[in-house]
Amino acid sequence: MKILLLGANGQVGKELTRHLSSVGELVAFARADLDITNHAAVAQAVADVAPHIIVNAAAYTGVDKAEDEQALAYAINAEAVAHLAQCARTAKAWLIHYSTDYVFDGSKSSAYLETDATNPVNVYGASKNAGEEAICEAACQHLIFRTTWVIGKDGHNFAKTMLRLACERDALNVVSDQHGVPTSPSLITSVTIDAVKAIQNNAAWPSGIYHLVPDGTSSWHEVAQTLIGFAASQQVALNAQAADIHPISTADYPTAAQRPMNSQLDTGKLSAHLSFDLPHWKDDFLAVARDIIEELKAA
Repeated sequence: MKILLLGANGQVGKELTRHLSSVGELVAFARADLDITNHAAVAQAVADVAPHIIVNAAAYTGVDKAEDEQALAYAINAEAVAHLAQCARTAKAWLIHYSTDYVFDGSKSSAYLETDATNPVNVYGASKNAGEEAICEAACQHLIFRTTWVIGKDGHNFAKTMLRLACERDALNVVSDQHGVPTSPSLITSVTIDAVKAIQNNAAWPSGIYHLVPDGTSSWHEVAQTLIGFAASQQVALNAQAADIHPISTADYPTAAQRPMNSQLDTGKLSAHLSFDLPHWKDDFLAVARDIIEELKAA
């Protein structure tokens, strides 16, 4: 089975590149090799590879920058995705695509279901929502995985920023009133592989949207405290300890783009098809933290 991966150089893409070859003949393109906004080049790549499954990990992810780069965000997250979905339909290939909790406005008091109405509050979320809608309208065979707060060992992310700041400063302020969970590229990849195996075994999951996050709930403040507490236990030299991370409100930390206050996603639909149990967010996150800290010590 041939798998075509786009966006191989991102946080999720790098992890997918490391492991997807275990379940198929993998052809992976980083952005430098294939720009997803180059529709002709994408169509040619799909024709040349003739994949059974297309995995799209390419995305515009600059949440705040998107407020000033709306055209670029839509070009990557919506228009390119719409074209890719048409290519998948023509090739009779499955399309696996990754989306975000930012398609919701965060006003719900409980975890979001896949069937809840979307209402993005920023340009990034709106562009990702448009991409989801385009895939559904194309009517290709597809799996859309919505996830939250992606933090991995590759690239720049919240965990690496917190570790750097905790080494430089005596105290940190972190938002405590936005609720959700960090999700590792490793978990996203494990779920993707499970879905690919189901397709291979002629037991494909129903086309549609699935929420993909670990169990439990948290806040950015708790995630930061968990990280710094773990780093201290691993003998990382820190100026700020977990007790020095102070909770603040979203209003105290203004950003260009509004964020959903509630990013909790219900995973019941995914769990009904998955061959393994989703981990608790702390177990998933601390596995990533361990990798980041080992790399920090080796530097």
